[in-house]
Amino acid sequence: MRHISVRGRLAATLALMMAVTGLAVAVAGPASAAPGTGDDGEGGSKSLTSQLEAASRGWLDAKAALAAGQKRQADLNAQLKQLDAEVGPKQKAFDVIVQQAYKTGRLGPMSALVTADSPAGFLDRAEMLETVGVQQRAILRDLETTRDSQAQAKLAIDATVADQQKQVNLMARRKAQAEGALKAANAGQDDPQPSDGGTSKGASAFQGGSGMVDDPTSSGRITLRMLHAMQQAQAAGFTHYVHCWREQNSGEHPKGRACDFAADPGGFGGVATGASKTYGTNLANYFINNSDKLGVLYVIWFKRIWLPSSGWKAYTRGNGDPSSDHTNHVHLSVI
Repeated sequence: MRHISVRGRLAATLALMMAVTGLAVAVAGPASAAPGTGDDGEGGSKSLTSQLEAASRGWLDAKAALAAGQKRQADLNAQLKQLDAEVGPKQKAFDVIVQQAYKTGRLGPMSALVTADSPAGFLDRAEMLETVGVQQRAILRDLETTRDSQAQAKLAIDATVADQQKQVNLMARRKAQAEGALKAANAGQDDPQPSDGGTSKGASAFQGGSGMVDDPTSSGRITLRMLHAMQQAQAAGFTHYVHCWREQNSGEHPKGRACDFAADPGGFGGVATGASKTYGTNLANYFINNSDKLGVLYVIWFKRIWLPSSGWKAYTRGNGDPSSDHTNHVHLSVI
């Protein structure tokens, strides 16, 4: 009896900890509805999920490179503006020297000797000649350096703009790759709905990291970025059942870069309706609206997939059950 009492107290303590922290651990949901059963990937073929991963990852990389290029261009434009402001006074100082030389002629050693009335006067004039020469050379070098910096800044801006265009073209190709893969699978129709979330407007600055940690929802391991995304969602009030790592033939789950977030509070049930469907829609929109900082690769919910390049698309490659159709859980993959 004592042994049973101790186990009971431990179970009660664990339940209390889960309630306080809001952390969902891997408690088995209904076996018939568990994601991954009969599923080669995230409800699609291995080829489709591989293409979607490559396309979205490439699009996000190009987007980050584009943002970095735009920032560099802004910095170079500020530098060029400063150089433009400096070159005016320096050019004016140089023009004064030219005008003086034109009016009076250059003061050379011979003229200093001829016009000197004594050896001491000659030395005075020679010293003045050297001082003036040093000042003139310094002004000329300063002007030349500023103009060289101007030219270099302009070349750097041109190169940055050209690179930005490359990134824009790459983003377009990656977008076409993802949409082409979906259309080839007869699942690529545009599918906007009034409840769709938007996208983050800032530059990509993924939080978390790619290092691996123990998955609190399974016996496997997930990336720090995946853990961060799950914890952020839970902190935002999305505390229903979650399961992340699992073995399967393709997709992000075995890589530790995906989690399934149940629409029902306690596990993966049937097709979500009412409050459960609203919960799933709100959660999907949360991931979309925070996609930049969470590093979202794609989101799947209710027979639709959200791609960072393309927004919502139809995703009807499931087997007709709630799990593969993603009508009982939100799937999140991160970069």
